Amino acid sequence: MLNSVKRGFTRSAGIAIAALAAGFIAAAPAQAGPTLDKIKERGVIKVGVGSQAGFFAPDANGRWQGFFVDFGRALAITVFNDPDKVEFTNSSPQQRLPALQAGQFDILLSAVTQTITRAFKLNFHFGPVVFYDGQGILVKKSLGVTKAAELDGATIGVQSGTTGEQNIADFFKKTGKTYKSVVIEDTATFTQALTSGRVDALTQDGTDLGLRRAALPNPDEYVLLPERLSKEPLAPAVLGGDDRWLEIVNWTVYATIQAEEFGITSQNVDTFLTSDDPAIKRFLGVDPSLGQAIGLDPKFAYNIIKKVGNYGEIFERNLGKSTKIGFERGLNNLWTQGGLIYSPPFR
Repeated sequence: MLNSVKRGFTRSAGIAIAALAAGFIAAAPAQAGPTLDKIKERGVIKVGVGSQAGFFAPDANGRWQGFFVDFGRALAITVFNDPDKVEFTNSSPQQRLPALQAGQFDILLSAVTQTITRAFKLNFHFGPVVFYDGQGILVKKSLGVTKAAELDGATIGVQSGTTGEQNIADFFKKTGKTYKSVVIEDTATFTQALTSGRVDALTQDGTDLGLRRAALPNPDEYVLLPERLSKEPLAPAVLGGDDRWLEIVNWTVYATIQAEEFGITSQNVDTFLTSDDPAIKRFLGVDPSLGQAIGLDPKFAYNIIKKVGNYGEIFERNLGKSTKIGFERGLNNLWTQGGLIYSPPFR
């Protein structure tokens, strides 16, 4: 008798706890969070970006274009259903991190590398990695160098405010070689330090160096060495303390990735509205239950894909083989294609 009473009590308590938990889950989306409240009151999302063609640069009309810029527009669609309710500000590597700490930006989409010190010391939270890169070294071909270890005693230019300073120091320490570091503040004169002979080599993210090399009058006179000295996972960065805002950033990015996994593009998205697949129905908001459960417009993913495109479209439009930049996707392919780009399930 006592055991059956205990079992009944345990069962009742379990039901009560489950109901309470369900209540908390249902109530959570109503908590907008201070960042989102501030953004909605202002009417625009403030985004810190850099200045590099393909990733972020204003066009001839002053409208910002680029890979990271498109994720800023996708975020504006999630929040406002308007890709233009976003303000992009060029911020140098030296300025961008303090500016985010000071609340001048709601988010950095400026090719920020996710690191443990930035998470703990600077109190930054990172969204999903949107671009996998690695630090490289650019040299003059006339130097006769074919690998980084041959740069013993070289003078190497490094961009201040980046992870490059630590990475190049670690590399030379491991190899037992010596070098002289020249820290360059101004991004506009970074390449000039190499072409003028001020330094023997430049070190920075490999994609950045590749773009700089392509922009030179005689790019064939310069070589991007084959080594990658580091892992540089580039991700959106937000100030810690607002979990709701972080999750909005997370799932905005994931929406572009999940769409590519489904084969949904900006051109065919409407044809998927009649799909019988329950996962696609939830994803596109045909079944509004998912959006209602998380407190977002049930069609937020549909709107992002319709107006900005999926991850693959964003990559190819700004950086892909059909552009002047001509990057291969490599690690930035979907996980199903041998890359690292992956979305958790939308359920």
